[in-house]
Amino acid sequence: MQAYKPTMRQILARVPVMPVLTVHDAVVAADLAQALVDGGIFTFEVLMRTPAAADAIRAMVAAAPEAHVGAGTLLTRDDVKRAVDAGAAFGVSPGLTDTLARAVNEAHLPFLPGVSTAGEIMAAIEHGFLEQKLFPAHGAAGITWLQSMAGVFPRVTFCPTGGIKVGDVAGYLALPNCNTIGCSWVAPTTLVQARDWSAITTLARQAAAMTGASA
Repeated sequence: MQAYKPTMRQILARVPVMPVLTVHDAVVAADLAQALVDGGIFTFEVLMRTPAAADAIRAMVAAAPEAHVGAGTLLTRDDVKRAVDAGAAFGVSPGLTDTLARAVNEAHLPFLPGVSTAGEIMAAIEHGFLEQKLFPAHGAAGITWLQSMAGVFPRVTFCPTGGIKVGDVAGYLALPNCNTIGCSWVAPTTLVQARDWSAITTLARQAAAMTGASA
């Protein structure tokens, strides 16, 4: 019997804020994952931009099996294979090509493709992706864009990423088509390098408690 695999929407629904992590040393990965989980964050993305990324994902999956650890910056079929081999629960990309879409669907990997235009949204829908990443969101600027897309694409849920600050989060989460945002400020490089896990847990706890702005 095949093991149950959650959908991308279910994975995103676990957190209002998804940390986007750049890990340069896999040695810190297990402690970083535990710090996030201790703060109530159970979904996070590791960017596949460093030599340590795949090993970091393996270490995080082993240290925090209750979490969903994703692989970001997937650009090619080989990237998808590396992510799956590392045990990633989902994949994220800054954009989408037909080749990448086929690779992801063949791997049955929950996936969050990046979009920034209506045409890109439509292309992603054609490949079966109803959860999409607005990238770059340009801070609070993406709120207006998502508002304009809500009526046109009512089935699509967006996870905006790129320049979003703490003060922008409530505005995004108040939108009907945005339940999760991606950010790097929950686990900044300075705290990871300092191995200040208690500070990261505190930031994770704050992020996990975030909600949309009241109407």
